Amino acid sequence: MADTQYILPNDIGVSSLDCREAFHLLSPTERLYAHHLSRAAWYGGLAVLLQTSPEAPYIYTLLSRLFRTQDPDQLRQHALAEGLTEEEYQAFLVYAAGVYSNMGNYKSFGDTKFVPNLPKEKLERVILGSKAAQQHPKEVRDLWQTCGELMFSLEPRLRHLGLGKEGITTYFSGDCTMEDAKLAQDFLDSQNLSAYNTRLFKDVDQEGKPRYEVRLASVLSTDPALDSELTSKLKSYEFQGSHFQVTRGDYAPLLQKVVDHLEKAKAYAANSHQEQMLAQYIESFTQGSIEAHKRGSRFWIQDKGPIVESYIGFIESYRDPFGSRGEFEGFVAMVNKAMSAKFERLVESAEQLLKELPWPPAFEKDKFLTPDFTSLDVLTFAGSGIPAGINIPNYDDLRQTEGFKNVSLGNVLAVAYATQREKLTFLEEEDKDLYTRWKGPSFDVQVGLHELLGHGSGKLFAQDEKGVFNFDQETVINPETGEQIQSWYRSGETWDSKFSTIASSYEECRAESVGLYLCLNPQVLEIFGFKGADAEDVIYVNWLNMVRAGLLALEFYTPEASNWRQAHMQARFVILRVLLEAGEGLVTVTPTTGSDGRPDARVRLDRSKIRSVGRPALERFLRRLQVLKSTGDVAGGRALYEGYAAVTDAPPECFLSLRDTVLLRKESRKLIVQPNTRLEGSEVQLLEYEASAAGLIRSFTERFLEDGPELEEVLTRLATADARFWKSPSEAQSGQA
Repeated sequence: MADTQYILPNDIGVSSLDCREAFHLLSPTERLYAHHLSRAAWYGGLAVLLQTSPEAPYIYTLLSRLFRTQDPDQLRQHALAEGLTEEEYQAFLVYAAGVYSNMGNYKSFGDTKFVPNLPKEKLERVILGSKAAQQHPKEVRDLWQTCGELMFSLEPRLRHLGLGKEGITTYFSGDCTMEDAKLAQDFLDSQNLSAYNTRLFKDVDQEGKPRYEVRLASVLSTDPALDSELTSKLKSYEFQGSHFQVTRGDYAPLLQKVVDHLEKAKAYAANSHQEQMLAQYIESFTQGSIEAHKRGSRFWIQDKGPIVESYIGFIESYRDPFGSRGEFEGFVAMVNKAMSAKFERLVESAEQLLKELPWPPAFEKDKFLTPDFTSLDVLTFAGSGIPAGINIPNYDDLRQTEGFKNVSLGNVLAVAYATQREKLTFLEEEDKDLYTRWKGPSFDVQVGLHELLGHGSGKLFAQDEKGVFNFDQETVINPETGEQIQSWYRSGETWDSKFSTIASSYEECRAESVGLYLCLNPQVLEIFGFKGADAEDVIYVNWLNMVRAGLLALEFYTPEASNWRQAHMQARFVILRVLLEAGEGLVTVTPTTGSDGRPDARVRLDRSKIRSVGRPALERFLRRLQVLKSTGDVAGGRALYEGYAAVTDAPPECFLSLRDTVLLRKESRKLIVQPNTRLEGSEVQLLEYEASAAGLIRSFTERFLEDGPELEEVLTRLATADARFWKSPSEAQSGQA
């Protein structure tokens, strides 16, 4: 059997998202709006398969064919007859549920590959003897021959997502290196093109010179039928001695379905903001235009307090090894009014709370643009995973001048982050009851502060295309050096493009640090209903949760490549290091032996020193993070952040050795089963599923009841068209379905 690091265990937690009450409170028109937005999100979410690994679209298609023909119970009888044990069949169901849940065969949280926890020969017998294979023997056999080896392979390069020799990714062709990624970013910056909706493909011409294709995601390919700001950019370029060709049409058949449902949703929009937002999204996905998506996002920001909230597009760049390309995601949710009222009070206090952050006023936005902040019950979240909260849009220019929205995903928090005492690791016994009681409430506070005042704070010093600065060069002083500002963002540069590989994690670390820092404020805790001893317990558990998370983060560090695979967890490890460095016994991490005789560890936080020792240490660190970000000081930012993010075996913590202990005692992240909506006549029905691997599989089978075969054909066709770009890792790509 495979290393436990690369499998999903049979007893993995599975939870169902509950949004029944919120959905039934919607009017018929709102339900239709939510339904068509959900359909758009689910179709677009299939693009993530093509953004993950070369084999992911084939694995998904194979699973889809199997379960479309026989549901999990029917397939079980066949599997047992083929000689599988109940445990082996359950392992296959868990694997399939994992592929659906992560939209590929790499974990969305940690970017680690997972493989089926049963013998390959047995799975082959199940697949080739299935009803799907009986009905379409050649197609199923071809699919298995294409992806079977890669499904199980744990060849070192294939264990993690990454670029070049560090891992596998389909944001870049297989022969691209970090140098190619940097060159492409410079090219994109020179043409004022965003990387968010692109992939990069590299070829070599007859003279051995590299040729790069920058491919935009769009319905349209070469036809310039609809004139747009993009048409003039679709051409060949010579740039720094290399040839670049800008094309479009990536994921075209999937995006056509997205556009079709956005058009239908428009008929049920509640106001003109939503109509114009959807019109711009349609333009964006049709043409491949990020500028149109920005315009849509402007209307989205202006759509305050909608009953049905949504966002869709190429959004988060966590999984691009270079940190610039966005993964497709789409969500649809309904407002939870009780928790939203608390967040609204936090928004009302935001301007005052921003003044408490440890950097000079010049380093804060000129005007705080009051955002929406709502707690939502998710109906649909399509993509590779579901977060606890979101602060969007990610476009720096919009965030600085137009504002943003914050959302906390209440029904996700309720199931994904629930804690069972008996499964708690690395805590003292006397902390466990307190932690179990206050983890949820403290996390609500942390998410609120992280999203609103973490991601929502801070100014980027910039010079526009006309040479105009957004800060006073004469009077603004760098508090770290005592000198005038020496660096800033030039026209076309963004936070992601400048800080690239560390941008996501650095920003998550800044937001988490803001949350820890401001949760010490009594006014904040009162907003959430906590006073006196309860407030002190919330603070303690919030800080304790962060230092424990810093230790758990070691699961997501790869010693062989000396790199981190998950931005949020790297951020939490950095905060743990900062608090350990504060000294005076504030935080200790001690290796121990567990009651089972195996290696263990204990995290301790001295609650009496949180304010006297922890707060000043966090204050110094936060100020440095913000100053380096504001000034676009990449060298200084990297030195600071990568210094704290380094994992060594230096005493007393010996983190490299502790990583083995963390892996030994790790608990897999829960799988989330989401409902479906179905249009029956003019009414929208909500379909819910049991909280099990089989329930999750059924939810996906029923999600695409009408056009499952068409989507399977589309995914294999798109994957096969580009298969040559990933001949290595495996020659299995030569016989595509």
